[in-house]
Amino acid sequence: MKVYAFIFARAGSKQIKNKNLKKINGIPLILYSLNLAKKIKIIKKIFISTDSRKISNLAKKHGAQIIQRPKHLATNKSNELDSWKHAINELNKKKDFFDIFLSLPCTSPLRAKTDVLNSIKKFNKKKFDILVNITESSRNPFFNMVKKSKKNILNLAINKKKKYFRRQDVPKIFNLTTLAYVASPNYILKTKNILDGKVFGNIVPQKRAIDIDSDFDLDIAKLLLKR
Repeated sequence: MKVYAFIFARAGSKQIKNKNLKKINGIPLILYSLNLAKKIKIIKKIFISTDSRKISNLAKKHGAQIIQRPKHLATNKSNELDSWKHAINELNKKKDFFDIFLSLPCTSPLRAKTDVLNSIKKFNKKKFDILVNITESSRNPFFNMVKKSKKNILNLAINKKKKYFRRQDVPKIFNLTTLAYVASPNYILKTKNILDGKVFGNIVPQKRAIDIDSDFDLDIAKLLLKR
């Protein structure tokens, strides 16, 4: 079983400038993913897909291999799935084939080694197309999430005939996290949406699954990592 880890880190970022190079406790975000991957023996190779020279130089210095990402796959509107396909195709061209695709986004610095190992183990055991990590949501579109009309009228995000008056009674809703994605390379190449196939949701603790998408998320991550 050949496991390859991929970290997709483009230069730009809409919410936080140079997000992937932002430091927490003196360590750039990208190195939290890279350093963790280096500790997992089952991972045979680590690749950084990027359009950034700074990120490339830092990644090479810490032992990763570089996949040069085209600029059209590194914009705010780019679909990351296309970058996944590009990375796999680049390796296929070199006849460097592997069994398991593992994506470790930079935005989850609180993930633990056990989280990644469990993700790989469960994916292997369950034989799904892809494994994603999820956390139970504190908000629910059937109960306390609303949408607003042009006239500022509020309605439940999912407004069905059946009404719920207690949070305990509503269908359970989960948040997708960026902790880790584990998939078959062939599935990645053929799918148009990662959730179109046979998807396994692995539940992880919310405190280790924070997804840094804003300055507020960054501040929370800094506090948690200091602990």
